[in-house]
Amino acid sequence: MKMFLNTVSHYLPKERVPNGYFKEVNGLSDSWIFERTGIKTRSKAAKNENTNTMAVEAVKNALPSLPFDIRDVDLIVGASYSPYDTVATMGHVVQREFHIKDAQVVYISSACSSLVNALEVVEGYFAMGKSKQALVIASEHNTAFSDETCEKSGHLWGDGATALFISDEPLGDKPAEFLSIYSRGLGHISKGPEAVYLTPGRDGLQMPDGRDVFIQACQYMRIALEEASEQCGLSFDNLDWIVPHQANHRIIKNLAGQLSVNEDKIFTNIRELGNTGSASTGICLSQNMDTIQKDALLGITVFGGGYSAGAAILRF
Repeated sequence: MKMFLNTVSHYLPKERVPNGYFKEVNGLSDSWIFERTGIKTRSKAAKNENTNTMAVEAVKNALPSLPFDIRDVDLIVGASYSPYDTVATMGHVVQREFHIKDAQVVYISSACSSLVNALEVVEGYFAMGKSKQALVIASEHNTAFSDETCEKSGHLWGDGATALFISDEPLGDKPAEFLSIYSRGLGHISKGPEAVYLTPGRDGLQMPDGRDVFIQACQYMRIALEEASEQCGLSFDNLDWIVPHQANHRIIKNLAGQLSVNEDKIFTNIRELGNTGSASTGICLSQNMDTIQKDALLGITVFGGGYSAGAAILRF
């Protein structure tokens, strides 16, 4: 069973909120935030935007380069921890917007690991012969849930969406084969579900133990990338590019040190966009597609609150 990324796109709201905004909101300075996170500004959805509308826009942005009719999609997988609606999910809205009448629609959430898990769902449907052309959408509306007054995590958000069109054959100008997809739940380790939470009616999105999140993310993003590489007979030394979850630049820098790779091989967008959650790796990949050459090996690695981790290896 083969699986190819044919087209990847993204959507970002126009507004950028600088670090200086938080001085009066939670007392944190521009220099304090940048030193600890690598964030200078973050993307913010407009009042008329939400998780679903951003998902639709990300799909629209893919249409000019889509190598097949979008109505041929037979599986839509939506991924998010900040949904606009938990009943009429982004996948259902996209299905209706683009008249994809024959598609199955699934919604999943495993925090910032959700995109990799969505890819695994596609992998499973392909293996069962239930799908041949899939659409994965990851969209996050963090500003709808973030508590900006929180000194620990109120400044870490970013809004945006990504869309990945996947088929069982290489199509389009720059198809990439998925060589491996790996994920694991980590709810049993350390602080687990207590370290990050979003409980309806309770304080919004909170990260009471950022130090533990940092420690576990540094360790398990590396482990996930190693496992995914080993599954397809490679080492992370073989990778030409790495796209890590954009949670904190210190985590990314730590990952580069553990892997002994030059940071020039790592795509990042956190300085401008902040933490766009499960959409971050797809957005970052989409922004850098022109840099990736034919036959390049690329690794995606993620870590999510709860906890969870995942990675994928692609050959272009």
